[in-house]
Amino acid sequence: MRDYTVGGPEEKIAEANGLVDADWYKPKVDRELMKKFMARNNSLAAMHIASWLAALGVFGYLAHLSWGTWWAVPAFAVYGVLYGSMSDSRWHETGHRTAFRTKWMNDVVYYIASFMVFREPETWRWSHARHHSDTIIVGRDAEIAGKRNVPFNRYLLELFSFGALPAELKQWTQNAFGKITDNQKEFQPPETFRISKWASRVYLLILITTVVVSWQIRSFEPLLFIGLPSIYGHWLVVVLGFTQHAGLAENTIDHRLNTRTVYMGPLNRWIYWNMNYHVEHHIYPSVPFHQLKNLHEAVKDQLPPPYKSTLSALREVVYALRLQAKDESFFIQRQIPQHAIKQP
Repeated sequence: MRDYTVGGPEEKIAEANGLVDADWYKPKVDRELMKKFMARNNSLAAMHIASWLAALGVFGYLAHLSWGTWWAVPAFAVYGVLYGSMSDSRWHETGHRTAFRTKWMNDVVYYIASFMVFREPETWRWSHARHHSDTIIVGRDAEIAGKRNVPFNRYLLELFSFGALPAELKQWTQNAFGKITDNQKEFQPPETFRISKWASRVYLLILITTVVVSWQIRSFEPLLFIGLPSIYGHWLVVVLGFTQHAGLAENTIDHRLNTRTVYMGPLNRWIYWNMNYHVEHHIYPSVPFHQLKNLHEAVKDQLPPPYKSTLSALREVVYALRLQAKDESFFIQRQIPQHAIKQP
């Protein structure tokens, strides 16, 4: 059975096979076109963030107005997705610092979204950097969601963060009291540990304050606005996130074999900030969200065919994960165009 522990025995195998910090495949793209694709835009990013915050405000207000009635259920359901799922894509893009041209704008949104999606920001910044340098390399990548030999029902529990949230809360608590975990020491620079400690303390203080306010007013309503949406609104990011890599090849240095691009409708692309163009994002992570569709059009003839819909990708994911629960050698083999098989 594979040991997915970062820094574990599989890491040495990956190193021996030349999979660590390797030279990954890149399609041919005109240099001037790439310059255009990599341009960041403060105004465009600000408008997208404003639309998200406005939606949160509207549905939060409707949820508050309907508190005590059955209308609160759909209102909080939408608010939860906007809070607990949509924050993930904002966390992701600002973590790359590609959404805004200005660094501090990225960082403000990043720290807010990190709390909302329940992630310690500095640990996840470095974890995600490793995810990009060693994507789905066993023993190196800490963000492999679709592991093999895992019962399928455990993935269903993750729709409500029953695995990730307790683990993250434990790390927040450890960091708050000055303890740095072995996982953090594996990929996070020591000079950033101080940030992890203070971020964890602030995040825990916000949660504790919300609990105290709820207790004082004898109502769960504050917790449904802060904290609990990271659980009840988490399901959509899991659904969309599993389309990225689950069921595909491990230990390859070609993103076309371990990552999917999925065509999605305008609503899902707004929620997901165009991360459905995930092959393109992994090959060129410096390209901001608003240019990923254009990048896709420029390189799609060198990539496997995209999935026609979220549903078609999910069918394959469920099929693969169910088989991998019993057979760790199984994976979906993506078809690369014949003319693009070799490294340019």
